[in-house]
Amino acid sequence: MSIRPIQPIQEQEEIVYPESDGKPMADNTEQFDWIVTIKNGLEELFMANPNVFIAGDLLWYPVEGSPKIRAAPDAMVAFGRPKGPRGSYRQWLEGNIAPQVVFEILSPGNKPPEMETKRRFYQLYDVEEYYIYDPDSYSLSGWIRTGIVLTQIAQMRGWVSPLLGIKFELNGPNGELQIYYPDGRPFTRYLEVVVQRNQERARAEQERTRAEQERTRAELAEQRVKQERDEKEWERERAEQERQNMVNLLARLKAKGIELDEL
Repeated sequence: MSIRPIQPIQEQEEIVYPESDGKPMADNTEQFDWIVTIKNGLEELFMANPNVFIAGDLLWYPVEGSPKIRAAPDAMVAFGRPKGPRGSYRQWLEGNIAPQVVFEILSPGNKPPEMETKRRFYQLYDVEEYYIYDPDSYSLSGWIRTGIVLTQIAQMRGWVSPLLGIKFELNGPNGELQIYYPDGRPFTRYLEVVVQRNQERARAEQERTRAEQERTRAELAEQRVKQERDEKEWERERAEQERQNMVNLLARLKAKGIELDEL
């Protein structure tokens, strides 16, 4: 009887889900600025809600065991997931909750076939709202889930996102995109934030200088009042001293038998 050699147990190779796809976050400054503006605006919108996860340019893996099935939306929102750092969004570790809203900001390198592939991906993996903005042509497109498909929104001017509550307009200085919070405030571009911050800092410095000047004027006024009070007190004391000197003089003269009427 022949004895077969024992085959070593093959360990299952660990599946790697890369945290980078090797592609740049943005192809130009305008695209990058818009990604940051939308991502940060969404962060502010849901700042008080710990169960809304927001990310920019984060790899999303919807299927466990398939690291090649992935996307990296320029911005995405996942309701029902806690805030916190992540190297990637692996859906099976996130309660199998797909990001419900995604944004893409176009660059000249984005071609229609690529964007159609992304739309099909988001449609297949349960995205409920999908928005694309082209900062070069100021064009805005949106899709909303109807059943199993993403249906294009006919009119984006004045559109209010059902999930986010934000309003889209194309009424910027050059007709570019403006996004408004539910309370009517606009999303602010980073440079505008810097300008506002510098203006607020300048106003605070002016207020501090004004308060310091007011305090100095108040101190000087108090010093003048004290000086005038001291001068009056000194005058009163001098007058009292002169009166007392006169009384003493009259008393000495009287002691010598000299009456004032005789002088």
